[in-house]
Amino acid sequence: MSQHYTITELAREFAVTPRAIRFYEDQGLLAPRREGSSGLRRVYSNRDRTRLKLTLRGKRLGFTLSEIRNLLDLYESPTDTVPQLQAFLATIAQHRDVLEKQLEDLNATLQDLAQYEAQCRSMLAESETNEASEAERS
Repeated sequence: MSQHYTITELAREFAVTPRAIRFYEDQGLLAPRREGSSGLRRVYSNRDRTRLKLTLRGKRLGFTLSEIRNLLDLYESPTDTVPQLQAFLATIAQHRDVLEKQLEDLNATLQDLAQYEAQCRSMLAESETNEASEAERS
């Protein structure tokens, strides 16, 4: 039996806003069924729930919504899995390169900050020593 979810249930489960879920729907990542007299009530399937979960995971990994949509579409494609895996590996490699560069930049910044911090502490210590010496002479 197929389970169905409301937008509120999914929002609560994944700690996102209903607005975010509607945005993912507008971007073609989710396709809920519409119910009610005016079709305003969204009904999400297990497929939508899985796609939302994978979308949020992809966002956490730094993928763009376009990349996520392409990967989800490849994942659901009935064709051979080799192109799907190759596309996924290429996307991962690209993001790994970006993150490694960002990590290098962060490490360089942390080294600079440590150097400035050490200089400031040294200057403060020297200043306190000078103040103590002047107080003793008075």
